Amino acid sequence: MTYPEGETKDSTCRDLCDHQPDYACQENGENLWDAFGLLQIDMGCESIRSQFLGNETGCSRNVLRKQRNWEKIISAKKRKRKHERKRQRAKHAEERDPAVQLSKRDLKGITRERLLRAKGTGPRLCVDLSMTAHMTKKEISRLAAQIRRLYGSNKKSQKPFWLYLTGFVENSPIAEECLRMNDGFSNYLIDVTPESYLDLFPLETIVYLTPDAENALEEVDPHKVYILGGLVDESIQKGLTFHNAQERHLQVARLPIQEYMVKKVNAKNYHSTTLAINQVFDALSIYYETNSWAEALKAAVSPGKGYVLWDTSR
Repeated sequence: MTYPEGETKDSTCRDLCDHQPDYACQENGENLWDAFGLLQIDMGCESIRSQFLGNETGCSRNVLRKQRNWEKIISAKKRKRKHERKRQRAKHAEERDPAVQLSKRDLKGITRERLLRAKGTGPRLCVDLSMTAHMTKKEISRLAAQIRRLYGSNKKSQKPFWLYLTGFVENSPIAEECLRMNDGFSNYLIDVTPESYLDLFPLETIVYLTPDAENALEEVDPHKVYILGGLVDESIQKGLTFHNAQERHLQVARLPIQEYMVKKVNAKNYHSTTLAINQVFDALSIYYETNSWAEALKAAVSPGKGYVLWDTSR
């Protein structure tokens, strides 16, 4: 078979390439063209040769360049993340207490031991719930919330009290609210009883805390039992807890607010020494830890009560 003069060389090049294995054309392109030379085939196919090798080289270089750029970006991101992790670890190490590095289980165990130790050696505080009949449903809910905050403060304290809830009758409104509002209430490390505090403790160990008492509390005695009447701010009934304590010939006392604080002028001209039970407890707890009534009252008495420490009133 004969070919037109202009097609002989190109066709021969294509035929030879078609009969060579693919890997030979891809991996050993130079050898292929050398073979053409040995066969004395006119290298008029040089244009095809240049296109073939040029495309392969150009494509490879472009892919390699993109791959190198991508690897640089990934590597830079990894270095940045690693540096940020080191920075965060260093920052946390500076801010954290050694105790914070303990596991949650260890911290719970330490808190549990501290609370149980207070049962035998620490001061005792009792919330008297026998007066909830004088309260509305809304007030009972607020009281349940105050009990939750009181217990939370005691758990965090380094010198906790042992807590009692007396007059706590099962299925009563206050019992239902405590269970509804306080997660894990049934697992609280406290003594809960329907009995009266009068049946639990010797009368000489009881100190009933009421804002209507004449005598100010001077110290927290670990051998005493401090009673708080379970009444919220909205149900202020003048002298109710004070008269109950007097009828039973109990020792009564108040927080020394007037001794360490003064009235501050405010728009409503409002001043009150009646605190929520969790606020009274905070004052007792902080004083027991610091032996400073100034610190205790500053933390426990909110500005809304209209009192400030005497040295900050000017």
